[in-house]
Amino acid sequence: MLQLTDITKLFNPGTSDEKIALMNISLQFKPGDFVTVIGSNGAGKSTLMNVISGVMKPDLGEVRIEGNAIQQLPEYRRSRWIGRVFQDPMAGTAPRMTIEENLAMALSRGKKRGLGRGVTFTKRGIFREQLQRLGIGLENRLNAKVGLLSGGERQALSLLMATFTKPQILLLDEHTAALDPARAELITSLTESIVREMKLTTLMVTHNMEQAIRLGNRLIMMDKGRVILDVPEERKSSLTVSQLLGEFERISGHQLSDDRIVLG
Repeated sequence: MLQLTDITKLFNPGTSDEKIALMNISLQFKPGDFVTVIGSNGAGKSTLMNVISGVMKPDLGEVRIEGNAIQQLPEYRRSRWIGRVFQDPMAGTAPRMTIEENLAMALSRGKKRGLGRGVTFTKRGIFREQLQRLGIGLENRLNAKVGLLSGGERQALSLLMATFTKPQILLLDEHTAALDPARAELITSLTESIVREMKLTTLMVTHNMEQAIRLGNRLIMMDKGRVILDVPEERKSSLTVSQLLGEFERISGHQLSDDRIVLG
């Protein structure tokens, strides 16, 4: 369903500042795979997300969805297949617009647009129904400005918006990292529920090692632009944080050093 073949991306190529962001990445994801992605700062995790979503084009290689090569398509053209939630709760929404206006934009993603009312009575009913799934009362605040929501509320809204049009692929780029533990656990629980219910193929970048092991059915470890470990479900379920850290050190030859790494 999602296939990456020999993806290579360099920053500042041909200069003294040249840096390998991604090197010969080849991965294949089945429909419904929930893959956690870990690695130290600069390993290439966010660049991988950017290449899949269309924010960046690879220098070499192919990105395919359902057999269709999309690596040359811009981000807005890929939005019919791909939803994304960012680390910053302020990203992915329009703060000066209301909740219902943001949801109206999300509903029109990937569709042809024309003149007409952005929010109708019918749409408002759909918005309330979908917001009720979050369980945090946003269905009663449709006219509230999104910029006034808390970080957790905004991230919950971002998660709903990213999946509103039922994309095939969901990209989560450290989407709980900026939240307090209670809110992070709420968003994690909502994520599990939505991914399971919609059977989304999901890639989730995280610095929380315990979370990376606990969530999903597959774990990928990156280092210096390469995938150095790909753990399937049958092995992942019995893995511990100490074993995972040991595997990283054994394969990479150095310790996993990053101030943002959380062991559990």
